[in-house]
Amino acid sequence: MINPTGTTASVDTSISRETSSKFKRRFMVRLVSVFIGGMFLDGYILGIIGPVSGLMRSDLQLDALSLGMIAAGPLVGIFVGSPLAGWATDKFGRKPMFLVDMGLFLVASAAQFFVTSGEGAVIQLAIIRFFMGVAIGGEYSIGGPLLSEFSPPKLRGRLLGLTLIAWYVGFMMAFIIGTLLHDAGTPWRLVIGTSTILAFVLFLARFGLPESPSWLITKGRREEALAIARRYVESPQMHDSITEEIDLRIIQEAQAAQSRTKIKGASFGMLFSRQYWRTTLFTSGFWFCAVTPYFAIATFADDVLNQFGFGGWTGGVGLSALAAAGVVTTVLLIDKLGRRILTVPGQWLCAGILLIIGVWANAPAILVLVLFLAFSFFNAGYTTMTQVYPAEVFPGHLRGIGMGFAAAFSRIGAALGTFALPWAISNIGLGPSMVVAAAVALLGAVLSQWLAPETKGRTLAEISANFSH
Repeated sequence: MINPTGTTASVDTSISRETSSKFKRRFMVRLVSVFIGGMFLDGYILGIIGPVSGLMRSDLQLDALSLGMIAAGPLVGIFVGSPLAGWATDKFGRKPMFLVDMGLFLVASAAQFFVTSGEGAVIQLAIIRFFMGVAIGGEYSIGGPLLSEFSPPKLRGRLLGLTLIAWYVGFMMAFIIGTLLHDAGTPWRLVIGTSTILAFVLFLARFGLPESPSWLITKGRREEALAIARRYVESPQMHDSITEEIDLRIIQEAQAAQSRTKIKGASFGMLFSRQYWRTTLFTSGFWFCAVTPYFAIATFADDVLNQFGFGGWTGGVGLSALAAAGVVTTVLLIDKLGRRILTVPGQWLCAGILLIIGVWANAPAILVLVLFLAFSFFNAGYTTMTQVYPAEVFPGHLRGIGMGFAAAFSRIGAALGTFALPWAISNIGLGPSMVVAAAVALLGAVLSQWLAPETKGRTLAEISANFSH
């Protein structure tokens, strides 16, 4: 039987059953868990190389360049995978791409078990971990939009922020597990391949997840969107948001019909259109400026602190611990205080901290350590917003590709921070290098002061309608 909208009545009936509050809450727990699991896995595969790098170097006769290629493979993959997966999720849907992405991760992770010895091993590992990076990039641009489109506005920031905590935990767990397995004499192929176990569990857990109502609305499938909302969404505010999105889409279609134009689908060109360039500039520039100084300082924490007279592994561990504390604090406060107050002041503060370190050549070592620890805490706090803002401020038809582009652009900053700092320290000195890092942080502060919106408690339709004009 066909209803007046042109969809079958059976679709609405089948999707709408099981609408109890308990069922809906169980679904949200499952959705949050599989996405957080994916981000845990992302951190895990980036961290697992460290504990076994010595074994790999001796077994495969690796030089520094070869080991660097293997370690950098996922970073290059993220740069490529984020925008491509974002485009695909806006075109083909969140549901299929969420499963395909983890499937790619599962296959690539399992392939690590079968890396041969000899001259081809480096190329094999670099390619395998490149595709794992592509899958990591997909997690940003597929899972973020999907989670934001199902999350109640009053909890959305907290749920999106949890993903960064999962990343930190995954990275640290990789170091712990990798070290324990290394000490137990486990072959390095088995150690780096341990990610396959979690990837398999997450792949199975993603079967049966529904499509995003927001994405269905962008494709004109309004009845399906409403039916899925009735079955899976408990928050009345979320139902209102979906209704707003439908109304907005109807207005856009009417305007397009009146002007005899066609509503354009997602494309990279649209990110830089007159309507959306501010959104793209803010999310990409903010993310870039947030991660560039951190990756540089955190990666070479021991070397940097040694030059200020405070060496030892405790400094590096302290930076990581304070970063994790900064993320947790932000996640706890984000839906109470709001996004902007947890974003803008911290950037100005971090720019000032780095500037002081850079210009105060004879500062006491203990003060420098305290300043670095403070930078790590506040920087990690506003970096949490890189998982929140892009998933909120882009409209539904550009949410995947927008978040993917911002994630890819941020990887340029991560690479610059990681590879440029050693050169800068050798050629211009540590003080001037910190001044450059301060300038990057200052640029991010100016950009956020200008463009960062307050999105606390607002629906996605309301945010994108107000921010994209």
